[in-house]
Amino acid sequence: MNFDEYAALDATALAAVIASGEVTADEVAALATEAIARVDKELNAVAEGPFDRPLDHAADGRFAGVPFAIKDLVCHAAGVPTRMGTRLLGDGYVPAADTHLMERFRAAGLATLAVTTTPELGFNGNSEALAYGSTRNPWHTAHSAGGSSGGAAVLVATGAVPLAHANDGGGSIRVPAACNGLVGLKPGRGRVPSGPDGAEGLYGMGAELAVTRTVRDTAALLDEVAVSYPGDPFVIAPPARPWAQEVRADPGRLRIAVHTESWAGSYVDPEVARAVEETARVLEAAGHRVEHGTPSLTWEALLHANTVLWSSSLAGSVAWIEALTGATAGPENLERTTWSCVEYGRRVDAVTLGTALTTLNTVSREVGRFFTEYDLLLTPTLNTPAPPLGHLDANADLSAFEWTARIFDACSFTSLFNQTGTPAISLPLAMSAQGLPIGVQLAGPACSEAMLLRVAAQLEKAMPWADRRPAVHATTLMSPTA
Repeated sequence: MNFDEYAALDATALAAVIASGEVTADEVAALATEAIARVDKELNAVAEGPFDRPLDHAADGRFAGVPFAIKDLVCHAAGVPTRMGTRLLGDGYVPAADTHLMERFRAAGLATLAVTTTPELGFNGNSEALAYGSTRNPWHTAHSAGGSSGGAAVLVATGAVPLAHANDGGGSIRVPAACNGLVGLKPGRGRVPSGPDGAEGLYGMGAELAVTRTVRDTAALLDEVAVSYPGDPFVIAPPARPWAQEVRADPGRLRIAVHTESWAGSYVDPEVARAVEETARVLEAAGHRVEHGTPSLTWEALLHANTVLWSSSLAGSVAWIEALTGATAGPENLERTTWSCVEYGRRVDAVTLGTALTTLNTVSREVGRFFTEYDLLLTPTLNTPAPPLGHLDANADLSAFEWTARIFDACSFTSLFNQTGTPAISLPLAMSAQGLPIGVQLAGPACSEAMLLRVAAQLEKAMPWADRRPAVHATTLMSPTA
């Protein structure tokens, strides 16, 4: 197998080639290892690795031998240092055991070769932590790779690996998917395990899965990792059939609302709005009933709740790191906005926290009501195509409220579905005049992953993206016969 052949295959196809014996898992790992190293040199996407050999994994798993990477946040592997994007952890914390999700990745046969970059403690819409430096966009290296799963998205977009772990507390799967031209599904609350170290990350706003290049890879991976463990806070309703089957299923005729105006009142690039409207026309031509509509939201209340919940969560994470390492957090080892959020989070009292959680309940009830009228909601993923590097400077002198507003004004379409805990997916359905991908988001009610995957597969066929490659790609960095 040469590198052009490797980079052309998604994870499903690559697993089939390895299983057939046409190429060995060791040969594929050697290609991926060199590709990761070369991509990292150009774009700075790797926090740890590439490793000399993949982490242990099942030889008979669905994705046996398929190269993979995990994000340097939440999910971790035994014996592999994790820094979570912060200098507070120094050279990294080395966990003694896998998280449950890492167990599932290994059981699926995924061959983990690297840990990818993230902003400090995951709280940014780009990936430019002082702990690693800026991760650059392969389509235009002066632009952001998005966040907080920016390093993961870069490795997948450049063909170095066909899929990579990502997580999402306010848009962190979907935003980098949009910036890098990928598929990014944020599953519903509780769908994918995040234990045993925690239960529901970010008060239930956090979700785990991956970024991929194809809808079928997203569906197949969800089949492998969506399980419950003893002690999980609840067990979510299982699918009626495997999600991998949904990509071949007819979605039927759905009621789809379309909305292109930012709930924050912030700027939406006309190219982004046009991409959403064009997607709406394609869906209408496919037989769906499409009309403009939106849940009724009070942005100020949502933003205040985000500030309270993110800040108190960051304060808790920093307290854990201090207890683990004996270090003392402060502006000398945390970025300025992180420190502002931690200081505020330490002051949040029970009444303020309870009020923020009440806001989540209120918005969840409104969005739930909205989805009794519509099956899906179609919006932009990100207000603009990938912005220039430095557009969200986490080391700026800003208060917790100013920093949170700056992030969610730029990512104003994604965080709602973290607050409601309902699934949403970003698809790379358009390109800007500047040559940057544009992501379009579909969101649905609780337990609607199957419906989202059916419609996503329908759009993948009608508005294909498989032939697009960024300017910086593993095939341009390596000889075809490598």
